[in-house]
Amino acid sequence: MMAMSRNEYITLNEALDDFYGEIGTPERDRHEREVKEAINIYNVGRAIKEARLRQHLTQEELGDRVGVKKSQISRLENGNSMTLPTISRIFKALGFRTASLELGGEIGSLVLW
Repeated sequence: MMAMSRNEYITLNEALDDFYGEIGTPERDRHEREVKEAINIYNVGRAIKEARLRQHLTQEELGDRVGVKKSQISRLENGNSMTLPTISRIFKALGFRTASLELGGEIGSLVLW
């Protein structure tokens, strides 16, 4: 790890290179993948919260529709404790009739429900 003088600044990419290695190394690729996964999970939680608020539902009311406690809804909205079956139940309870997962490449998308 490189030492910095008191007034020396480095870019985020330089710090990531120093800590995880350059892009293309196994450690850096793993880090980049984990960051992308965390962002995707956060976005799903945010979508749940936004849909719930648009319908003027409390976390407790949505939990009642799904059969889980308010604390579980809170964890989901914060990007924790997500499983595909739970996400499916939440979105169905919010009135989403269909959902698909974009897989990219030749596979295309997968209809979840």
